[in-house]
Amino acid sequence: MSLPGLLSRAKAIAALPPLGVLTLAGMTPTDWSVTLHETKSVTDELVHRIVSEAPTLVAISALTASILEGYALSTRLRAEGIAVVLGGLHVTALPEEAALHADAIVVGDGEPVWHQVLADAENGHLRARYRATAPFDLAHAPLPRFDLLGDVARPRFTLQTSRGCPFACDFCGASRLLGPFRTKPATRVRDELRAITARDPRAWIELADDNTFAEGGPHDDLLSVLGESGARWFTEADWRLGENPAVLERLAASGCVQVLVGLESRVHRHRGMGAKAAPPTRMMDAVEAIQAVGVAVIGCYIVGSDGETRESIQRLRRFLDRDPCADAQITLQTPFPGTALRQRLEDEQRLLADRDWSRHTLFDVTYRPDCMGAEELEVAFVELLRDAFGEEPTRRRHQVRRQVWRRHPLLCGEVPS
Repeated sequence: MSLPGLLSRAKAIAALPPLGVLTLAGMTPTDWSVTLHETKSVTDELVHRIVSEAPTLVAISALTASILEGYALSTRLRAEGIAVVLGGLHVTALPEEAALHADAIVVGDGEPVWHQVLADAENGHLRARYRATAPFDLAHAPLPRFDLLGDVARPRFTLQTSRGCPFACDFCGASRLLGPFRTKPATRVRDELRAITARDPRAWIELADDNTFAEGGPHDDLLSVLGESGARWFTEADWRLGENPAVLERLAASGCVQVLVGLESRVHRHRGMGAKAAPPTRMMDAVEAIQAVGVAVIGCYIVGSDGETRESIQRLRRFLDRDPCADAQITLQTPFPGTALRQRLEDEQRLLADRDWSRHTLFDVTYRPDCMGAEELEVAFVELLRDAFGEEPTRRRHQVRRQVWRRHPLLCGEVPS
């Protein structure tokens, strides 16, 4: 995707530090040495660099769209006699598949079993599978090893204040795979913020939360520590944030600059949305309320739900011409492993056999729509993106952002990247 409005967000996401492995590194005993390797693909140079370090264990985490690269790296390293453990959402959803590609896998939260994994690796007796007996208590969250990122400047840092989501939207792969919704105590969040701002006093922070304010509020402790840090931050929340005055009145003053709000589909109400399900007009009123306090909203839309047609996509295109949101994120419905959506499409024999995990990018059709052909949906989606992220719509949304940020009490004319 090379359209300007998409490219900037893609670059921001690509630059996010790998918080999962940094967190495990943070709880690794000091008699272990740890190095970090970030990569988009497996190369001979990468394999040589890792092998030259003669590691006792290599831990690999990959998203669904990159899991095949993760498997390939694991295969190359194991051929060199290096033990590999795989973990993450994809591995948790498909442990039998992942187990074919590693010496060991971690299913679910990694923190509760990490010390055992390391002890077994040191003794040369890795178990095939590790799984915590209970969800990890974020009150015991370790400080991530941000020092492993080196001296290269980072446009954004990641910090998690909660894990999971109380809702069970059928398309969401993160809400329930790692257990129930949990929040991290503000004191732990403060420690991580101090570590980040020590590296960069003007850090831009992206909260690695699925739904930061899902439990309502008032979230006074969290907003206080975020405000004390002086950082500018971005997060994801559902639209009900706009109907939560206790949070709204402190949101901008705490440093929040942007929030991604799942508006989902204007055609179909996904299963499991619970209290998130509401008429579009109510959601748009909430968006306006969030932006009224100086926080820009990225409206997140999903195309391709059951009931989607060319006409409904055209209606979305026309709506986006006047969408009040300061920015937009438009993706295709994607049946990720572990979701109720994937199970339903599999039961209905609608998954496309020729679309492997590398096509689960949020921009590729991987199933047969119910009212359109797969190729027809692909063409209509690309046309929608070209219209929505062309020069003029991108300019209009940029103007909306500037107008919203003029209301922000901390920005003082500064325009975040």
